[in-house]
Amino acid sequence: MPAKVLVVDDEPAIRRLLRNTLVHAGYAVVEAEDARTALRRAAAEQPGAVLLDLGLPDRDGLSLIPLLRAKTEAVVLVVSARDAVDEKVSALDLGADDYVTKPFDTDELLARLRVALRHRGGSGTAPAIVTRGDLSIDLDQRLVTRGGAEVHLTRKEHDVLGVLARHLGRVVTHQRLLSACWGAEEEPRVEYLRIVIRNLRQKLEAPGPVGSVISNELGVGYRLRGDG
Repeated sequence: MPAKVLVVDDEPAIRRLLRNTLVHAGYAVVEAEDARTALRRAAAEQPGAVLLDLGLPDRDGLSLIPLLRAKTEAVVLVVSARDAVDEKVSALDLGADDYVTKPFDTDELLARLRVALRHRGGSGTAPAIVTRGDLSIDLDQRLVTRGGAEVHLTRKEHDVLGVLARHLGRVVTHQRLLSACWGAEEEPRVEYLRIVIRNLRQKLEAPGPVGSVISNELGVGYRLRGDG
């Protein structure tokens, strides 16, 4: 059975574009033009994913994210013209799996959807070993190799890379990374995180097939790219 995707958008042209794109890619599609219909169809259809616009006529899409989470196990990708950093962070903190800004590239949208569905298909847990190109991250052993050679990381570098690997292909906000890796330590700051990310890039991003391993979502967070 093809994965079912619920498209929630009040613009018929956008729904039509998404429907055609998704059907061509092999997905089954259900549509909703407002929040009330979206909640009803999410409960009845139990889709594998929801593509959610935030500018709905009957309520703000941000408030819909936790309600969808309560009714379905679907991944939630926000697809919105709102490009403010605080909107993206709020959506991710409320439980969205990813955020795509309109106008969007359909190939990128499909790639983000595939990554989110793979992650949720694994019951929301990352495999013990994450690989990307010639990079291998053993989460249990805290062992990182590139081209078969061990890459020596500090404890904090291991912590940050481990969180990113467990959310492979998805953006992790600055606050989530700081909370997970610094916890109750005194005044963790984004500047500390930037230093760790810079060091990880220097150690992991060699010329060749691996390319750029960690991408920056400006003002929002970081993503360990899953397309290598």
